[in-house]
Amino acid sequence: MRYETTLRRSVTPLLLALALAGCATVPKLDANSTPHVPNTFKEADSQWTKLPAAAAQPQGEWWKVFADPTLDNLIARADRDNLSIQAASARLSQARALFKQTDAERSLHVDASAGAVRQEGDNTALGSHNAAGQPEPGSLGQVTLNASYEMDLFGKLAGASNAAALDANSKEALLASTRLIVQTDVAQTYFALRALDAERTLVRDTVKAYRGTQAVTERLYREGEVAELDFQRIQAQVAETESQALELDQRRATLEHALAVLVGEAASDFKLDEAGWDGTLPVIPAGVPSTVLARRPDVLAAESDLLAAETRVGVAKTAWFPSLTLTSYGGYASSQLHDFFRWPLRAWGIGALADLPIFDGGRRTAGINYADAQAGESLAHYREHVLTAFRDVEDQLSTLRILGQQSDVQARAVAASSRATVLSDSRYRNGQVSQLDLLDAQRNELSDRRLAVQVRSQQYQSTIALIRALGGSWS
Repeated sequence: MRYETTLRRSVTPLLLALALAGCATVPKLDANSTPHVPNTFKEADSQWTKLPAAAAQPQGEWWKVFADPTLDNLIARADRDNLSIQAASARLSQARALFKQTDAERSLHVDASAGAVRQEGDNTALGSHNAAGQPEPGSLGQVTLNASYEMDLFGKLAGASNAAALDANSKEALLASTRLIVQTDVAQTYFALRALDAERTLVRDTVKAYRGTQAVTERLYREGEVAELDFQRIQAQVAETESQALELDQRRATLEHALAVLVGEAASDFKLDEAGWDGTLPVIPAGVPSTVLARRPDVLAAESDLLAAETRVGVAKTAWFPSLTLTSYGGYASSQLHDFFRWPLRAWGIGALADLPIFDGGRRTAGINYADAQAGESLAHYREHVLTAFRDVEDQLSTLRILGQQSDVQARAVAASSRATVLSDSRYRNGQVSQLDLLDAQRNELSDRRLAVQVRSQQYQSTIALIRALGGSWS
């Protein structure tokens, strides 16, 4: 009966502690922490869809909108082998392990120990004496089972566990952010390389045309029908255009090497063959700013960091509250092996250890101030990520709008310069203009065509950057 009463007295505080610990929850984000959210983007037009604010959505295979099998393959390789993604994944594993370690402090701790002591001289404690009543040397063996449980009366352990869980959530969001950054870097590098392929084709075709003109001019010069000036001009033009082609070769090699690193391969072993660039630029719909906030993984990571910092402020404040730890032990001790587990040789005990802070020279107050300062820093970082999200979307929307206008203007410039080249060639053959006029027309056409390719490349780059700004998902 006495044992049952003692057990009830021991268990009751434990149940109370569990009930109080269940009240420790993660704080909700204060609405005042979020910067002002406009109703729509400044650059939005009729093609942009208004969507309600939603919870975080998984990133889709956004690159599929480009319908490019080579790009699909490169991104799959990057997802598997990119070292930045692997490092971010390792950081997530660390955070999850730390959460499990922190959460384990809320559990019952049980330890077992065993030992033996050999003692000579005054061994009264061993209980072994000779015939004369004098103590003899002997051995004492013991087996003990210890249990302890810290009662989380004020939510300190639960708060620490919640903060660690939020840290893991942050690392998970950062992994998604790293994956999105790598994917968009692969896509941007790939399309920049394809744009260079298109430029190189233009320049090489122009070099071939110039060499044909050079051969004709050289023959006429040797026959005395054209001046040396015309011959030297066409030679200079051929050399200049060949130099431009070599510059494009060098830039392509650099991009190919960068792409190799992104997919986790050595540049020496990586090769991407030249190919045409015939895809259609996709149009990406998007939602209102609140949807952007729910999708961007870096914003989600900053939000988790802020909540974790606020949770740790509460944990720091619990340092002023008393702590209570329940302990118990049980085991056997004997100097004879055959008597080791006999019931009369058992020993057990149960107790409680209370710790109440009184004076610490300001250490606890400093800890609270430090946690408050960390929360302030996290709040500033969170607000910065939110504002950056708006800026990124606005940047790409304005860039795409202006590039669309520039593309239309450049298409007219290409048509006009191409027509001018045809007319100049006809008049040159009829002797109505000099060779210099024809070369100027050809140079202008090449320049306009290259600029058109560059504008198209910038449209692809900005479209991918917009996808990154939206968090990799828009449906």
